[in-house]
Amino acid sequence: MTTPKKRLLYIVNVDWFFISHWLPLARAAKLDGYDVHIATTVTQKTDVMLAEGFTCHEIPINRSGTNPLTEIVVAIRIFRLIKSLKPDIVHLMTIKPVIYGGIAARLAKVPAVVVGITGLGFVFINESKKIKILRSIVVKLYKAVFRHKNIFITFENESDRAVFLQGNIVKPEQAQVVNGAGVDLTNFSHKPEPENPVVITFAARLLKDKGFFEFVAAAKMLKPQCGDSVSFWVVGTPDFVNPASVTQHEIDKLAIEKNVIFHGFRSDMADVLSNSNIVVLPSYREGLPKVLMEAAACGRAVITTDVPGCRHVIIPGKTGLLVPPGHVDALAEAMLQLARNANLRHNFGTQGRVLAEKRFNIVKISTDYLSMYQKLLSRTV
Repeated sequence: MTTPKKRLLYIVNVDWFFISHWLPLARAAKLDGYDVHIATTVTQKTDVMLAEGFTCHEIPINRSGTNPLTEIVVAIRIFRLIKSLKPDIVHLMTIKPVIYGGIAARLAKVPAVVVGITGLGFVFINESKKIKILRSIVVKLYKAVFRHKNIFITFENESDRAVFLQGNIVKPEQAQVVNGAGVDLTNFSHKPEPENPVVITFAARLLKDKGFFEFVAAAKMLKPQCGDSVSFWVVGTPDFVNPASVTQHEIDKLAIEKNVIFHGFRSDMADVLSNSNIVVLPSYREGLPKVLMEAAACGRAVITTDVPGCRHVIIPGKTGLLVPPGHVDALAEAMLQLARNANLRHNFGTQGRVLAEKRFNIVKISTDYLSMYQKLLSRTV
């Protein structure tokens, strides 16, 4: 008699985030014998997931929505889906799926739950009175989710885990640190740097809190002295749903100034990074930024900020440089230092590849998650 497959349900806010970060894990789970389901907001990526043999369930999760009635409807739809699917394990990612899916999993008595805290976001960073009130509500809801009897909560860096432990939001035995979503080291391979001009690349969603305007300001400072010997690339698009998004008007204005070159969305990030000399992410806070892991895998020197998440992806002075967040002068100085020193870039890139092989290999990270699933499921036997 054939043993039925264990049913695994991922719930995430939007399909493109799942595909860009978690597709290799879902593939590994399917190869390991799981019946993989994905519940998410659908954009134009359904075909990608269906082609992988996954079952997709459309649930429109508005990432910035605050209408109570709409949110209740979404929460009910998630509960009904879980109740009908009867998954053996659910893996929840991003804030709304974690809260709505986590409470639904408790009510539906799902045997095992994994929660992925992929960064703390503006709810934990912003100090306005309104956000502080929202934070207190979110913390209470997180605590309700984490009272599930068979749950692991994963964090992408020790700083985020410490925030939850110090706030008594999680118990130490529940909290695991995993090195992000990992990198395909075969696809993101170490290739020789391109020759002149030196290309300095900012690759991320175009958000204020990614340090977009600091990068542009630093490029503007350096352009007069570097001329055509250095090119400043911006790869990515705005995320208009996010309140921190750069506006199209701002982008159009900056494009006219020609201090930076806008490349828009690129699906071929391995090629983008291979054609760059330096990768810059002056973010205010991250979980574990995938682009910096990919840059390390490609053997590229990185410059990032001394904040949680970003500082966890590099070895300062060995694989890249750290600068204070929001400090344009320090950022420009670091960019100029690496632009003028090919040997330093080469050394940083070589050590970055070693770091990627040691910590960010997607095969190892997927194996760690599968072991986590198995450990939780073994408790339910």
